[in-house]
Amino acid sequence: MKNFSNYTDFDTKENLAFDSKVVHGALGTEPLTGAVSMPIFQAATFRHPEFGQTTGFAYSRLENPTRLELERTMAILEGGIRGFAFSSGQAANMAVFSLLEPGDHIILSDDIYGGTFRIIGDVFGKYGIEHTYVDMSDLDAVQAAIQKNTKMFFIETPTNPMMKVADIHAVSEIAKGIGALTVVDNTFLTPYFQKPLTLGADIVTHSSTKYLGGHNDTISGIVVVKDDEEIAEKINIHIKSHGSQLAPLDSWLVLRGIKTLAVRMDKHNANAKKVAHWLREQKKVEKVYYVGFEDHKDYDVTLKQTTGFGGMISFTVDSEETVMKILKNVDMIMFAESLGGTETLITYPTTQTHEDTPEDVKEKLGITRSFLRMSVGIENPDDIIADLDRAMNG
Repeated sequence: MKNFSNYTDFDTKENLAFDSKVVHGALGTEPLTGAVSMPIFQAATFRHPEFGQTTGFAYSRLENPTRLELERTMAILEGGIRGFAFSSGQAANMAVFSLLEPGDHIILSDDIYGGTFRIIGDVFGKYGIEHTYVDMSDLDAVQAAIQKNTKMFFIETPTNPMMKVADIHAVSEIAKGIGALTVVDNTFLTPYFQKPLTLGADIVTHSSTKYLGGHNDTISGIVVVKDDEEIAEKINIHIKSHGSQLAPLDSWLVLRGIKTLAVRMDKHNANAKKVAHWLREQKKVEKVYYVGFEDHKDYDVTLKQTTGFGGMISFTVDSEETVMKILKNVDMIMFAESLGGTETLITYPTTQTHEDTPEDVKEKLGITRSFLRMSVGIENPDDIIADLDRAMNG
């Protein structure tokens, strides 16, 4: 009986261009049958041929062929040695933060997803993990936040939802100088537009619910480790022990989504650029946050470390009344949480994604009651603009 957990055909994919890698994945086809689409191995346990022999799989909590294909594919796309697929982006971050020991200190982006804010403060805080939030685009502030027990830097770039950009290479060099790890949440740009591990980061995380899956139909998370086998094994022990691995069907859905990642990201990118420029011209819009503007303060950093701007926009309007009018009247655009899917979604961060962030922190960051975040989908951009125009100005 063949042991397809040990197949190494995926190594040959390294020579392909990125938009070919996403289509063909690691193994690409199932090696025993030749199935072009990796099957959903909906099995809890696996039969052994005899004592001392194995197919490479024993129990799906430990390893599953469908999940393994996703994990290998993500390791290839991000340029790491090993990938792990989790039941959510939150579960992925929990595993990464579990690398810290009681008494350790972590520095995080100040403008960070509310769920991450909750994990650090409410969960790991009571386990003795200290933390400091910093504007990661300000390297002097990053340096000033370092303590003797700083062991990890956790970067969102661009940040959610204020679209700040951190210099991944520069922060990684600071971290290396004190023997700390650099972790980058790469959800917004994906490895199609940004490859943190090649810029110096040690670990990449994703809410693969978003652009990687791309269709608003599954919850999932990804961790990829650059080159440290010890860290990879610690993540492996965490996922086995906590049982937070991604199920076979969800693994297959993310794999299917990844096949169109390149073409979708190009479309998101082009649409967001057009919508962002239109928003800037509207009388009821006071400010637009979009990393693709040439006057964005971190535009040069973006050009240096990415190949695209992504599909995320945030904007402040003239009043809470205008916010409510937009959220009530959008039609094709959907008022819903999440991001990164084919459909354009608009979100009210102050009561949705950042509900658990203290009011004073939100106010300081600019997440006010007249602030909206939009994930620009892959529809015709003129239809997106027409819907926004009617909802806001009609």
